[in-house]
Amino acid sequence: MKSSYKNIAIIGCGKVAHLHAKAVENLHNAKLAAVWSRTKESAERFAALYGAKPYDEIETMIDDSKIDLVIVCNPHPFHCEVTVKAAQAGSNVLVEKPLASTLEDCDKMIEACRKAGVRLGVVSQRRWYAPVQRIRRAIDEGKIGTPLLGTVNMLGWRDKAYYDSDPWRGTWDMEGGGVLVNQAPHQLDILLWMMGDIDEVYGVQRNLNHPYIEVEDTAVAVVKFKNGGVGNIIVSNSEKPGIFGKVHIHGSNGASAGVQTDGGAMFIAGMSSVLEPPVNDLWTISGEETMLSEWVRQDSELFNSIDPTVYYMERQIEDYLNALDNGHEPLVTGEAGRKTVELFTAIYRSTRDNMPIKFPLKPEYDRKDMDGRIINNGK
Repeated sequence: MKSSYKNIAIIGCGKVAHLHAKAVENLHNAKLAAVWSRTKESAERFAALYGAKPYDEIETMIDDSKIDLVIVCNPHPFHCEVTVKAAQAGSNVLVEKPLASTLEDCDKMIEACRKAGVRLGVVSQRRWYAPVQRIRRAIDEGKIGTPLLGTVNMLGWRDKAYYDSDPWRGTWDMEGGGVLVNQAPHQLDILLWMMGDIDEVYGVQRNLNHPYIEVEDTAVAVVKFKNGGVGNIIVSNSEKPGIFGKVHIHGSNGASAGVQTDGGAMFIAGMSSVLEPPVNDLWTISGEETMLSEWVRQDSELFNSIDPTVYYMERQIEDYLNALDNGHEPLVTGEAGRKTVELFTAIYRSTRDNMPIKFPLKPEYDRKDMDGRIINNGK
């Protein structure tokens, strides 16, 4: 496996950017060389903390600091503009989840990176959780047969202080959506990674108990997968103080495997820590039923020995750099990121149109309602 030293830049200096900066500091084959922010002062403050150089022009930053990889950390609706600029300037790009707020932006980003001959990836660091990777291996090895039933249950809580902590939170034009866009993409990505491509979605989104925000705090959906399987999604920010996030997969031979990715109050970048270790909470694969307690012990020990808010960021950035060195795609590609956006877009459109939405989805160029979010909002 080849390895070369990489210069990394961060775009956007909000709370999650600090986690990426700390992750880069821990890598032996990379350094944080540069930082860009919409305001010069913000870039200068952030750069001073990590020994990087601040910039107010993306193209200049990439050329001047010989940037190999840009990590995009600004609010979701602004991912597209900066990604296209970075790609056209010759840098590979890793984008914080979700890839974008809209399919139109996703397609622009994917096409810009394709034309520039650079790679595009999306942050979904929970794929590196040991219990998540166990499920993926079990599927790959045929231990559950064909995955035919997949469920996501993510019941969390966000209070007014959370939405007041940044001016972009809770708004359609600055955040792009609520629980579907900001909190659920991790679990939706894992569901898609396990179950495969979607054929049809019927969904509903609502704002149940957050009258001070524009966006949805809850969504439910029924999913038909192209492999003949089905799924159910329940995601919400309305359960105080936060209960859990779980993804469960059930196979054609009757075996089941599941992961609790999040327990208790949900992690908020820059505002809280990860409270409970990710663990397999369901495992009925023949011959392996008794291994669950040992895996929980192992995974809990690892969790208590690391900073989980940074460690899994390190693993994803490490995977991306290995992909650059060895000429293959990163584990979470731009196309994979688009599939998550396609899924939550289908739920918005299904709410608007009150009907199932067939896949694949294309951008809606002839409407100005942001896929049914802004005008209808499920009310």
